[in-house]
Amino acid sequence: MTLEILASDGLSDVRHGFFTRRGGASSGIFGGLNCGPGSSDQAEAVRINRTRVAEAMGGTLESLVSLHQIHSPDVVTLDTVPSERPKADAMVTRRDGLILGILTADCAPVLFADTKAGVIGAAHAGWKGAVGGVLEATIDAMLALGATHEGIHATVGPTICQRNYEVGLDFMDAVLDEDSGNDRFFAGGRTDDKVQFDLPSYAVAKLRNAGVSADWTGHCTYAEPDRFFSFRRTTHQGEADYGRQIACIRL
Repeated sequence: MTLEILASDGLSDVRHGFFTRRGGASSGIFGGLNCGPGSSDQAEAVRINRTRVAEAMGGTLESLVSLHQIHSPDVVTLDTVPSERPKADAMVTRRDGLILGILTADCAPVLFADTKAGVIGAAHAGWKGAVGGVLEATIDAMLALGATHEGIHATVGPTICQRNYEVGLDFMDAVLDEDSGNDRFFAGGRTDDKVQFDLPSYAVAKLRNAGVSADWTGHCTYAEPDRFFSFRRTTHQGEADYGRQIACIRL
């Protein structure tokens, strides 16, 4: 099966892709293009998958950079491929040829580009990172490299959507503590002690409020098991582990 790569019109001037799980070497619960070295999948299968991704991006496995993601607001600025995966949740660069890769399985992958300035970024935005400021921090790091608010476009890739993201009231309180206006991202849950959270709309709003143009690809990771890995779906099905899809961007 060939790779399936979703693209954003807003990022059409830069090489990028939101990869689905299709076209990979992994099997079983990781079936397809699992690119997560932190999973319990066979290391060789993950290496093959990541090599296929890098080649689809016009590079090599050695030029593909991913992070040790920790649900933080931390951003690293890269000029070379690091010897070890940095502990952070976003990265930016001006360096041609570096492939920035974000791993997700329900959290939002966000790709950024200011093609005029020659600056790109990539962020992993779960709710903790998004509330904590990882998106704004990524924009700030791009500005430090010469990007402008007017020049940056950001696209939120496949992520869990509101109808499949039920959370507790304490979760809602944490998001409302940031801004009471965030109540517009919640809808009633199946029971009185649950609500449904709209992560992609929240992320897009955060980006626009930070002064950049932004959109969402419109894909829900939970709802399409043949295309996307999903931590929440895996949990509901009682599976032992889950794969991670990758979103990439390069100059």
